[in-house]
Amino acid sequence: MSQRLHLVFGGELVDPQSTRFRDTDDIHIVGVFPNYESAYAAWKAEAQRTVDSAHTRYFIAHLHRLRDEETEVSPTEELGN
Repeated sequence: MSQRLHLVFGGELVDPQSTRFRDTDDIHIVGVFPNYESAYAAWKAEAQRTVDSAHTRYFIAHLHRLRDEETEVSPTEELGN
């Protein structure tokens, strides 16, 4: 089974109803985790820590979905070569 890495990150949003960050230089990278369970625990801890800030939000990105070496590249990806 392949490794399923997850990235937990967050920060202050322009609007709590959007996913646009106020300042991308201030994005908080919590870390990269080897499975969803540990990523979820880290996400939950950060979300609870910042619960009083309505504009702060944390996310879990499924890094393993971004690149699968077994899958052929898309035509747009080949343009970069």
